[in-house]
Amino acid sequence: MTPRAPRRLTGRALVVGSGPNGLAGAIVLAEAGLDVTVAEENYAPGGGLRSAELLVPGVVHDLCSAVHPLAQASPFYRARAADLKKHGLQFLSPEVDACHPLPDQKAGVLLTGVGETARGLGDGRDRRAWQLALGPLAERADELAGEFLRPPLHLPRRPMLAARFGALAGMPAAALTGALRSPAAKALAAGIFAHAFAPHHLPASAAPGLLLAAAGHRHGWPVARGGSAAIARALVGLLEDLGGRVETGRAIDDAGELSGFDVVLLDTSLERAASILGELLPARVAGAWRRFRRGPAVAKIDAVVEGEIPWLEPQARRAGTVHLGGEARDVARAERDCWTGRLPERPFTLVAQQHLADPSRSTTDGSGRRLNPVWAYSHVPAGWDATEDEAWELVSAQIERAAPGFRERVVARRALPPREIEAHNANNVGGDIAGGANGPIQLLARPRLLGDPYSTGVPGVYVCSASTPPGGGVHLAAGENAARSALRWLERR
Repeated sequence: MTPRAPRRLTGRALVVGSGPNGLAGAIVLAEAGLDVTVAEENYAPGGGLRSAELLVPGVVHDLCSAVHPLAQASPFYRARAADLKKHGLQFLSPEVDACHPLPDQKAGVLLTGVGETARGLGDGRDRRAWQLALGPLAERADELAGEFLRPPLHLPRRPMLAARFGALAGMPAAALTGALRSPAAKALAAGIFAHAFAPHHLPASAAPGLLLAAAGHRHGWPVARGGSAAIARALVGLLEDLGGRVETGRAIDDAGELSGFDVVLLDTSLERAASILGELLPARVAGAWRRFRRGPAVAKIDAVVEGEIPWLEPQARRAGTVHLGGEARDVARAERDCWTGRLPERPFTLVAQQHLADPSRSTTDGSGRRLNPVWAYSHVPAGWDATEDEAWELVSAQIERAAPGFRERVVARRALPPREIEAHNANNVGGDIAGGANGPIQLLARPRLLGDPYSTGVPGVYVCSASTPPGGGVHLAAGENAARSALRWLERR
């Protein structure tokens, strides 16, 4: 576990943005003794960790982040799990973590146990390959997360483990799926690799997926009881215990508002950080940030259905996460299309059925109907200029193919094209929820290739959003890493 900073520092800290990284960074600063204020321009804290009864009273939807494979493996969480549980945080797992249905073929099924998953792949060689590749990584998933949720340029604490992971992570995803034989195993792997939002032929495109798979085999792919907002509430509760505060409805627009603070963390997009800092931002940094490439976007739907989604694949009816996109080659083609600006006819689509693990998300109406939430998005090119109806048609069509009759069960719905994704969370520029493209260069140079990638070049000011290492996801690592950089600077000052 990462040790907490000693309580010996004094001073004032400002954190701009209350997403998971902003709140994690605020907690680390408060643990060190700083007087911490978090400024959040929205009505509620959480950033991507927000939930609401959007469409039908009693049916809880996650507005952004939904499933959290990396949360429990992260050093930040493991060091503070007891405190966060005191504030109501509980992770719940479904019977099946993820399922990748295939037409007229056996589905790929991800279970928490490596052996259980391997045994379900059917082909003996595939079973051995899955076990050999992921068994040792899953066994040491927490240590693995401790290594690879840190800044890229660091001396490994566990060199052998790092080398074992790196030998696989540096490969193209296509090379690893190509080493499998059965359609189910190939599709399962391809769907997990698709979480990187990168073409499967690129070097290191396997890295994010391997970490997700290893953490999933250790902790499952859980959801937070009551909605993802429960994670934010627990983080805010812990921060307040430490004397910190969150001020909602407070926007920070320029550098003048940073005066009076000893250190500042910006849990914002690079574009917003540059706007706030203005002329204070060194030209070399501003130039690097302008060259930072945004990744593909998502189109998202939220729906309320009567009963369950009528999946043709029985295992999908038990799965908290369902991947839709056909066989491995189809997923790879769709991801390549998005990367190059083409809208796939059948995009990779992720469906979350949080209520299977957490029945509190659902309700029964006056007629006795059980109403359940559906959360889903499809990968689309950056800047896809679609209407809400077009976004609904694209995403729901993918579900309908795998679950005929789905649309007939929908009693309420909404759709968010990429521009609305950004409108709901300004950090998701252009609908990019990954914080930037995950090409091989930006996996290392995020947003610049530095020993301290969180530095803005402005003394005492650091960026901690998903545009910094280790990228997107609810792992809380970017916030913790940036806060520790800020504390080291403060100690040297």
